[in-house]
Amino acid sequence: MDYTLDDLIRLMDALRTPDSGCPWDLEQTFASIVPHTLEEAYEVADCIEREDWLHLKDELGDLLFQVVFYARMADERGWFDLRAIIAQLVAKLIRRHPHVFPDGTLDGKGANALAVEQVDSNWEAIKQQERNAKSRTGVLDDVPLNLPGLSRAAKLQRRAARVGFDWPEIGGVIDKIEEEIAELRAALEAGDRDNEREEIGDLLFAQVNLARHLEIDPEQALRNTNGKFERRFGHVEQQVRSGGHDWKQLELSQLDQWWDEAKAKGL
Repeated sequence: MDYTLDDLIRLMDALRTPDSGCPWDLEQTFASIVPHTLEEAYEVADCIEREDWLHLKDELGDLLFQVVFYARMADERGWFDLRAIIAQLVAKLIRRHPHVFPDGTLDGKGANALAVEQVDSNWEAIKQQERNAKSRTGVLDDVPLNLPGLSRAAKLQRRAARVGFDWPEIGGVIDKIEEEIAELRAALEAGDRDNEREEIGDLLFAQVNLARHLEIDPEQALRNTNGKFERRFGHVEQQVRSGGHDWKQLELSQLDQWWDEAKAKGL
């Protein structure tokens, strides 16, 4: 049977109906659902990275359900419902695409001749106007606190760069990384644990800045490297198991040899 968005809304209403609904769904709050939302978003990203198009539809459905869940809880409090969310979203996207909807309606037809760079510039200018209207005038005011660390660092840096707080050349960024490495070495030599933690953070932040200058998403780059590490370590582990070896009795040189084999195979 084919179900619609209205059916999904009705299902959510049933789950949250006192006495007859689902006990687990009834006890959830905005805060308790957040971890599930983040998990579903990462599962969507994972499907795309793996090009697992068969399961992407399922994961997108799970992510959509999170939005419906939040909307239902907000509706219970008299704040807004899913239709209000959609209405505000459509209005915002029309407003942010004046080159496509010049008269501010879905029926308008734009020239669609702007370069991508100009579209990006216009988009950010419109977003800044919206932030100002919300009395969020600080450059960094609405960068979400719960973004993954690498992603939030990149977003903070992009915001600062838009107002001129940035190195004009990539050489300055590389120099900063080298400076942070030197400071980390000094902290290690001093045995200062608190400072070591701080310097590690500074070094990571500087590396994110380098990725930004190279127009590389640091979160995605690290996820790719994580996957590469898993594949290569998987080869090492396979060699250990197939040979009946004990990890504790193997020399690091042997493990490195298998690691190099994995690299040579393009893993």
